[in-house]
Amino acid sequence: MLPFPDGRSATRAAEARLAEAVGLTASIGLTIVHTAVFPLRNRRPSTLLGEGQVEMAAAAIEEHGIGVVVVDAALSPVQQRNLERAWHCKVIDRTGLILEIFGERARTREGALQVELAHLDYQRTRLVRSWTHLERQRGGFGFLGGPGESQIEIDRRLIGERIVKLKRELEQVRRTRGLHRSARSRVPFPVVALVGYTNAGKSTLFNALTGAGVYAQDQLFATLDPTMRAIRLPSGRTVILSDTVGFISDLPTQLIEAFRATLEEVAAADIILHVRDVAHPDTASQRSDVIAVLNEMTTGLDPALDEHWQERTIEVLNKADLLGGAEAVAGTDDAFSIVASALTGEGLDTLRQALDTRLAAGMETVEYALSIEDGAGLAWLYQHGEVLDRADKEGRMLVTVRLAPADRARFEQR
Repeated sequence: MLPFPDGRSATRAAEARLAEAVGLTASIGLTIVHTAVFPLRNRRPSTLLGEGQVEMAAAAIEEHGIGVVVVDAALSPVQQRNLERAWHCKVIDRTGLILEIFGERARTREGALQVELAHLDYQRTRLVRSWTHLERQRGGFGFLGGPGESQIEIDRRLIGERIVKLKRELEQVRRTRGLHRSARSRVPFPVVALVGYTNAGKSTLFNALTGAGVYAQDQLFATLDPTMRAIRLPSGRTVILSDTVGFISDLPTQLIEAFRATLEEVAAADIILHVRDVAHPDTASQRSDVIAVLNEMTTGLDPALDEHWQERTIEVLNKADLLGGAEAVAGTDDAFSIVASALTGEGLDTLRQALDTRLAAGMETVEYALSIEDGAGLAWLYQHGEVLDRADKEGRMLVTVRLAPADRARFEQR
């Protein structure tokens, strides 16, 4: 069921939103037997949909024997309860659906904890639906309630206690990840983060560039946990490539925190690769959604994404093979836009060269005179910079190298 949503995605075509909702639903193993698009003139507080639309949906649900209805919008607890009563089946909104996907696929400790926390926060306001069969008569005093109310309060207390425990565990996991990030900064390789709309082909591109076997499927949210691998560029420079969770329009507020690990990796990246599914009919709207999320990251995140993030972003127009190849895609291969196909490998050499060019643009060319015995220093320069020339004279090595400013300062302090 697909009402037109409010907000920045309201201009997206109803057919594209419906296709995305179908993809999300199918990704958790549900069989889709009926779909419908209901335009909304006004959002009804009781059921979201109009009375006639609720009746039309009820007829279709009865005809097809449907047991679960997915509404591609955020439903309040009251709206969800009323729709379940009207349709006599389980109703899941967009938030609940994405939570189900995350719960099924989170693999890391932090991912599992964060999804459980989001689930509990979401369910806490909907406990009343689980206890409608119990007595709701209140006692003689305002603070006394029947057994149904007592059961709800017990469950709320248990959920509250579990949430407090989860937050403590998450804080510990985040501190550990912060230590890992600090360790990487002491042995610094530039970090390149892949971002993009879900199912844009980020994991396939990650595998093509690194030779890794990261799970990649033609489904929404195939990747949930950040993965990092080292790759070597044509110049010999080593960089860390980070595969991240895909973004999506109207991301549920309960899942903003679940994206924290991904957001932190993006904020710390030297280069951001914005991977787009150029063959998708809604690619322009998907691009706008990703940019909106990245802009929101410039505030309220620790570490925050800097306001000039677009200056270090390269767009990868992926899945060019679905349009007949790179030549058929409108766009030019330059420092800001690369047409490629992660599946066929077309354009990947151009992408690697663009990464080299972008990294070199922020580097400084310096010359060092090293002792002929200083093999460790020479190896460090080869590992962290781009050695342009080396000459041995009178027991000294004259090395001309390009280094990032931070690496230059680090080397000169040794």
